[in-house]
Amino acid sequence: MKVLITGREGQLAQSLNERGNDHPQLELVFAARPDTDLSIRGSVAKAIKKARPDVVINAAAYTDVDRAEDQPELAYRINALAAGEAARAAAEIGAPIIQLSTDYVFSGGLKRPYREDDLVSPISFYGASKAAGEERVRSANARHLILRTSWVVSPFGRNFVKTMIDAARSRDVLTVVDDQRGRPTSALDLADAILEIAEGWAGGGAQGQGQTFHLAASGETSWYGLACAVMDECARLGAPAAKIEPINSAQWPTRAVRPQNSVLDCSMVQSKWGMRLPDWRDSARKIVQRLVADHE
Repeated sequence: MKVLITGREGQLAQSLNERGNDHPQLELVFAARPDTDLSIRGSVAKAIKKARPDVVINAAAYTDVDRAEDQPELAYRINALAAGEAARAAAEIGAPIIQLSTDYVFSGGLKRPYREDDLVSPISFYGASKAAGEERVRSANARHLILRTSWVVSPFGRNFVKTMIDAARSRDVLTVVDDQRGRPTSALDLADAILEIAEGWAGGGAQGQGQTFHLAASGETSWYGLACAVMDECARLGAPAAKIEPINSAQWPTRAVRPQNSVLDCSMVQSKWGMRLPDWRDSARKIVQRLVADHE
């Protein structure tokens, strides 16, 4: 079974590539720059029609939340228009599509975890572009599966865990926001789940198609809590570990406003598939261990 994945250098694409070794029945092909560029109209559709995969995973995205405030057209082009083009091209060759989305489609105003049927109300251009991408995918391909995840971290690319480890090598004290809560999710854990879904479809199943699910790590914390966990593991491993001091969002102004509560309720995916991602602490520790070992 051939699975086409958009992107190659992103956290999820690299994680899918690594975890693909555990799924020999799946042939993973990557549509990425320079041959495929989601910023160019028609580029991703051309790649999909040429490869004619059995499943498309749209893992590529414009993910720089702050820069999206200054480049809204580019963010919309990649996260919304290209997502719709990918979904339409997949539909034209009879393939389902897995579209990755984000907790940032929500405002963060609720006091409880967000469910799949809660009102989408993004407060940043990034969140708005991803919400628009969801709608375009739904309209273009009935055989879609939209997976919203959150706070993605991994041994790859740019992410919060890597930033903390790098910063601790040159600074003794780091200040980190403690009033935004979410579920830090390992891209490797996410890749395992996505490939399991694709494998199920390879056997002729269609479970989840036409639906939206939340898929994120078990447990929740703040950015401060995640930073503390990262530094605790660094210290245990004998790597540089900074002291972490909590601050509020007002003390760390950013170009884009972040949701204060972006905890996703993942009970529906657990009920549907029996799928539950590992606790964020365990996954974060494993990522730190890899990054520290790579630096030695």
